[in-house]
Amino acid sequence: GTVAVRRIDLSGRERNLRPSNREGEPSFRFNWNAPFLISPHDSSVIWLGGNHVFRLYERGEKWELASPDLTTRDPAKMATGGSAAEAHCTITTLAESPLAKGLLWAGTDDGRLWITRDAGANWTDLTGSLRGRVPPGLCVSRVEASHHDASTAYLAIDGHRTDDVRPYLLRTTDHGRTWNSIVANLPPDGPVKVVREDPVNRDLLWAGTEFGLWMSLDGGRHWLKPGTSLPTVPVDDVHVHPRDGDLVV
Repeated sequence: GTVAVRRIDLSGRERNLRPSNREGEPSFRFNWNAPFLISPHDSSVIWLGGNHVFRLYERGEKWELASPDLTTRDPAKMATGGSAAEAHCTITTLAESPLAKGLLWAGTDDGRLWITRDAGANWTDLTGSLRGRVPPGLCVSRVEASHHDASTAYLAIDGHRTDDVRPYLLRTTDHGRTWNSIVANLPPDGPVKVVREDPVNRDLLWAGTEFGLWMSLDGGRHWLKPGTSLPTVPVDDVHVHPRDGDLVV
């Protein structure tokens, strides 16, 4: 799979920022929804996920590899039989801690989870720490780095592609060494697609599922539906506006 990331200036000029492999090297793989983010510590740096993490700097004019291949590289999973857009064994979620520069989390569609504390110079495989909490090999749908504690992060796992429709929602408070479930009373047949922590209130969490939006006012011990006007729809992403506090779904 390829990816298109473009920078557009106010005059309408565009520049393609896509990293490309060198001649003779394996092609990079990118998920259909390849994750990317502007670093909260340096707005000229963009982090992009493929089968590697890429660091685009000088506003994307230059790029470098910031990780090895973080996927399983399983030939059975990479063989799609479909179009080049249907790439597997790819990174599906990236997050950089807003509190600790260079502390990044990366999750893949084949069940792997990683952390680096030095902007990609060294990566630690956290996949084993999920054992017993989540079946192996499920897609890591979202990792959310806490706004309040650099050692805390949240994890949403989506298993519907392998007919596992149970919700998986986890939290760590020790940089991913251990994880605890915060599924609580979420519906047992609604895969979780996204989790977000409020940037002001650390106990306010949002969970987007296949069948709607949920909120917790106590850090994930209990979940409730926020109002009745949002229909029963998949909620793929949630953001809290950093200035106005508005919820964007």
